[in-house]
Amino acid sequence: MAEKIILDCDPGHDDAIALLLAHGDPAIELLAVTTVVGNQTLPKVTRNALSVATMAGITGVPFAAGADRPLLREIEVAADIHGETGLDGPALPEPAFGAVDRHAVDLIVDTVLAHEPGTVTLVPTGGLTNIALAARREPRIVERVKRVVLMGGGVAVGNRTPVAEFNIAIDPEAAEIVFSAGWEVVMVGLDLTHQALATPDVRDAIRAVGTGPARFVDELLDFFADTYRDVQGFDAPPVHDPCAVAHVIDPRVVRAVPMPIVVETAGRYTTGMTVADRRGPAPAGCRTHAATELDHARFWDLVVGALRTIGEPARTAGDAA
Repeated sequence: MAEKIILDCDPGHDDAIALLLAHGDPAIELLAVTTVVGNQTLPKVTRNALSVATMAGITGVPFAAGADRPLLREIEVAADIHGETGLDGPALPEPAFGAVDRHAVDLIVDTVLAHEPGTVTLVPTGGLTNIALAARREPRIVERVKRVVLMGGGVAVGNRTPVAEFNIAIDPEAAEIVFSAGWEVVMVGLDLTHQALATPDVRDAIRAVGTGPARFVDELLDFFADTYRDVQGFDAPPVHDPCAVAHVIDPRVVRAVPMPIVVETAGRYTTGMTVADRRGPAPAGCRTHAATELDHARFWDLVVGALRTIGEPARTAGDAA
């Protein structure tokens, strides 16, 4: 049986690849896509999600826009990494359809409640504002969700600050709600995603697919590689968000271990830090897990395989314009 997921995202170059992986891998049933302020403002990331869906021929999946600001803090975006549009680099088609006329939080709650308990996984790859609001709006979903597999945080690595990863740092109060809610949380953080480098051999494999979506990903990675080299000194860019989807597809590809994790919301220098307790074995019943080890070859095989599965959608960028 395919894993049912709701992808909550803020496209973003790596969010776009995560969306393509979720769409193209037969192990995933994509129930809904929701957007949240993060890499860019909400209107920009929502348009990006719809444009990627148009380019990839994603149909029959509702898209909904969600929170346009963090719970308590001012908006911070990542234009230094993702550009002014949030998806600078490739030419994007005009969206062939729009977001549904519902708030993302309502769509998340209603979708979870419409399915059997323990069958829907939430996969947030941006800030956790929508997920926190959904848990507060309808606490029943905490018991009904199978688990939350999020891209964010890190056991011992930060990027927005020395100790805080961007998705957690932009709304730490929301992250604290999500990590402490009581459902199972898998943190696919920077310790893991910095292993997911788009190396030259990976780029060659993507180019060899030869389809429109594959060329789109290659163009994404051109821009992403430049900004990561200039801003953070990476020779090859780490592609974070698809790692969370890959863990849902096959936990052997992205391996996670139980680990107590809490989110710092009030530290002078540590706000947004995911504080992971590595002093010994996790206590029985620990509901938080940290991803620690990536099978690099198998991970990229999943991404390339999804691009092959998508192929050339019937609707092209020219058709959608």
